[in-house]
Amino acid sequence: MVGHFEKELDALKEKILKMGALLETQIASSIKCLVETDLTLARQTIQNDHLVNAMDLAIDEECLRLLTLDQPSTSDLRFITTAMKISTSLERVGDLAKDICERAIALSHEPLLKPYIDLPRMAEAAQKMVREALHAFVNRDATLGRKVCEDDAFIDDLSAQIFQELLDYMVEDRRSIARAIHISFVSKYIERIGDHATDIVEMVVYLVEGKAMRRTVIEPIE
Repeated sequence: MVGHFEKELDALKEKILKMGALLETQIASSIKCLVETDLTLARQTIQNDHLVNAMDLAIDEECLRLLTLDQPSTSDLRFITTAMKISTSLERVGDLAKDICERAIALSHEPLLKPYIDLPRMAEAAQKMVREALHAFVNRDATLGRKVCEDDAFIDDLSAQIFQELLDYMVEDRRSIARAIHISFVSKYIERIGDHATDIVEMVVYLVEGKAMRRTVIEPIE
């Protein structure tokens, strides 16, 4: 029975990774539709959010089922309950990708304010954070988790830079305000995706080390 339960946990890990892969696609598509003004892709990405929601529900149901089997050990119990929380964070990432698409649709009706250079860089970094946070979870790798948190600073810095640039545009030309606000929201949505990846990492560190990461100092990784 122990071997069977381990297989059940492996299947749960695969479901989490599959959901993460879908969300990486959703993030990439949301930025692509913004940069390329692809309204068809934007609408398709919004529609695909129901797949994310379905995965979240399926993972929750699977976790609840596993909790009723064979009186799982304390370690397995923490792993399963952490998986439920992570699934919720991933579902919120999906909502943010959908929000980016909605802003992209709104911006498609306006002249381009500035070339989209930093937003794709932010989105690529956010995708990487989500991917590595989930690998840290399935491998119970707190060291990788801490590296993910260091990467979040890159997104935060770019977000601050974009906000300052947009502020300058708005001051110079009031006609740019509406577009600048939409772009600012996109930047904040990507920043929030990074925050959710950080939340996942904090759960991983607690799972592995039994202590809250918010109360620890993140040492730079050589």
